[in-house]
Amino acid sequence: MYLIFLLHYSNKKIKVMTTHEIASRLYELCQQSQSETAHNELYADNATSTEKNMEGVLEIKRGLEAIREKGKMFQSTVEEVHSSYTNEPTIFGNNIFIEMGMDATMKGMGRMEMKEMCAYEIKDGKIISERFYY
Repeated sequence: MYLIFLLHYSNKKIKVMTTHEIASRLYELCQQSQSETAHNELYADNATSTEKNMEGVLEIKRGLEAIREKGKMFQSTVEEVHSSYTNEPTIFGNNIFIEMGMDATMKGMGRMEMKEMCAYEIKDGKIISERFYY
């Protein structure tokens, strides 16, 4: 019986999201400030995140758990968000580019406007890397 179940299950096709589908879902979640949901739904377990830290040093986080932790750390530095925006994504091959910005008061740093270009690489229906440009 177990073998029949496995054979039946192995014949089922698992839907892999296209780059366009990922871009649409990512855009929707970013507009709602739902980065944790985006990580859970759209990222590969071994994804990487690359950006410069406050000192200008390039940092690479490896693995979904490290990316989640980085997001939580950033959120902990935000005192208040006054406004934010997410522009519609641009797709180029297996890459997604989205401009985002926010006007926020940061703990110990005061109010500031930030904007960034976010680049995402897709492979096998998942985000395998993200990179942020300021």
